[in-house]
Amino acid sequence: MNWTTLSAMAVAMSLPVTLAATTAQADTYRYITYKPEGANDAHARSLKWLVEEFAKRTGGKHKIEVFWGGSVAAVGETPDALANGVGDMGDIVTPYFPDQFPLNNAVGFFIPQPLDSREVGEAMVDWHATYPQFDDELKSQNLHAFAFRPLESYGMLCKQPIASMADLKGKRIRSYGFAYPALIEAMGATPVSITTSDTYEALERSIVDCAPIGPALARGFKYDEVAKYYSEVPFGASFGHILAMNLDSYMGLDDETRAVIDQLGHDYMEEYAAMLEQDETTVREAWKGDLGVTVAEFPADELAPLIEDPGVQAVRAEWQAKAEAAGLPVDEIVAKLRF
Repeated sequence: MNWTTLSAMAVAMSLPVTLAATTAQADTYRYITYKPEGANDAHARSLKWLVEEFAKRTGGKHKIEVFWGGSVAAVGETPDALANGVGDMGDIVTPYFPDQFPLNNAVGFFIPQPLDSREVGEAMVDWHATYPQFDDELKSQNLHAFAFRPLESYGMLCKQPIASMADLKGKRIRSYGFAYPALIEAMGATPVSITTSDTYEALERSIVDCAPIGPALARGFKYDEVAKYYSEVPFGASFGHILAMNLDSYMGLDDETRAVIDQLGHDYMEEYAAMLEQDETTVREAWKGDLGVTVAEFPADELAPLIEDPGVQAVRAEWQAKAEAAGLPVDEIVAKLRF
């Protein structure tokens, strides 16, 4: 889908015009997301919270209208759609764009790493506040990050019990991004690149044996219907989404509304984290009951040596080279991600 088509769609849907020249006077901002409105996970619920809070905190003067389910831009089109003003706000699934946003994908190059979901979010906030290069990477593409949505800590959901590294050898494991393919190969397993939406069928048909994922996401995508063994492989939390604004829209806000957005972004992360933790607790309880998913521990000391694998080190070195080229103090940043 090209931008002419997207623009025509926007007109056809009678979207309110809120480009930079008129943003300060507008009372409605367009939020584009791939999430379906009926999703009951922390992502969708926290977005609805954001919409309600924005209206409340602006005294009803402004509101956000959400366009759900990729109706305006598919997940792979969102960064460009936002940059071109098709939407004012939206979800950027950062790991899908490691080349477009290498600095902001730092966590994705360092799996395993020791941070949980809250800590990943805090790291992103800290890096953006401390190192202008993180913001500059987005500004160069006419984008501004106003909030972050880290994912939960990941383990491994499999069709057979997994209790040690020996059990993973020879397995076919769903893979994506940069770190996971190299790490899976270091395990003696075979990485299989499959989209999130296709992973259910891949597990069901035994095209793959396992998938790295957290409990809440596994339930959300219903992977736990077809794979009944979860191993607590300590991959750490994955970084998920940037809640971004078109930079022109953000700069066009009046001072009062911009202050609301800035504070709301900080508050959003806390609200989302609480929802995600509640979801995980609920899922783990359901696994013990009717869903019948067996959870097993995994020896962390078997995972740590894989970091020294040449392939894993090559992935980390790739990010470090990009960060050094951008003038970042690599050692300071990587210190947070050492397993």
